[in-house]
Amino acid sequence: MNTSRRDVLRYTAAAGALGASGLVLGCASTKAHRSKPLDILILGGTGFLGPAIVEAAKPRGHKLTLFNRGKTKPGLFPELEKLQGDRDPKKGEGLEALEGRKFDVVFDDCGYYPRMVAASAELLKKNGSGHYVYISSISCYAENDKVGLDETARLATMDDPTLETMGDQFQHYGPLKALCEQAAATSFGEATTIVRPGYIVGPGDWTHRFTYWPARVAKGGEMVAPGNPSDPIQIIDVRDLAEWLVRLAEERTYGTFNACGPANKLSMGEVLDACKANSKNDVRFTWIDADFLAKQGVGLPIWAPSTGESAGFHTWSNARAVKAGLKFRPVGTIAKDALAWFVEQPEDVQQKLWAQLSPEAEAKLLEAWHAEHTG
Repeated sequence: MNTSRRDVLRYTAAAGALGASGLVLGCASTKAHRSKPLDILILGGTGFLGPAIVEAAKPRGHKLTLFNRGKTKPGLFPELEKLQGDRDPKKGEGLEALEGRKFDVVFDDCGYYPRMVAASAELLKKNGSGHYVYISSISCYAENDKVGLDETARLATMDDPTLETMGDQFQHYGPLKALCEQAAATSFGEATTIVRPGYIVGPGDWTHRFTYWPARVAKGGEMVAPGNPSDPIQIIDVRDLAEWLVRLAEERTYGTFNACGPANKLSMGEVLDACKANSKNDVRFTWIDADFLAKQGVGLPIWAPSTGESAGFHTWSNARAVKAGLKFRPVGTIAKDALAWFVEQPEDVQQKLWAQLSPEAEAKLLEAWHAEHTG
């Protein structure tokens, strides 16, 4: 299949040693839990990953502080200290609420522009904070056509690193994430942890990218299955990621890690079979190849073609993260829990899921496929 660069960006940008990049690539750890609770700052904390970090850290006795604009779910976690400001030091009160504040660990899960990551990292390091955990993305890599690459793969770059826009095709997302990694490491040096997740999924995922599949399977009937059943897929449940992040902080584990799951290979066919095992309705999968989907102008969530420029996107090595303790729940559990969360959402939220491939669009696609492939 001849996949265009624009297609690859569409499929991949939405996910996810102090060398020339300035990043710590090794894995260093004390391998000993701290004897007292950590004083943790979360930059953000009310979106998708942030609340999961809070829920993972609270039962372990850690003290938590959130810093954000106070606009997203402001009533969440009323028991926690909340500092209000802006990641951009040039806007409003900026980072003033963090002046003089020192934390054992900082989780940065909402840093998208290097200037802003640099501002927070520099201030918090100056204040004496000890460990900076930056949540990057698997999209930070320059290429996705090679299978099985690890954390040493070449990072994406951009002509103008001062741009603060994702671009009309989201083409700057990956390069900006790579630059943000460098900004964090510049301030915290070896006390930096860079985590590069793939698609983060599970309960609370407002993008509905993975949730589309268990929700669609639950409706039953004939449905479009993309590509080939053997096409690889990598996902990570938000709860697994959050629990591991807290353990990295507790053990003071530094370095750079691809956070993609599961531990072993997972295919699109296995994902759909797991969804089907949880469904009470009969469903029939019609596998439509990548070329036909591209010709029809159809892209489907999570999946990417296993050939061409996206051949390696769902094959990143997670060996370093697994060695550092990352564990994964079964895909069937992820699908079941994501669907249980989805069906409890208001109707307007549920409708956003079907915008990815409406029932009408799916019916037309199936009709076109059968017209061309039925003798």
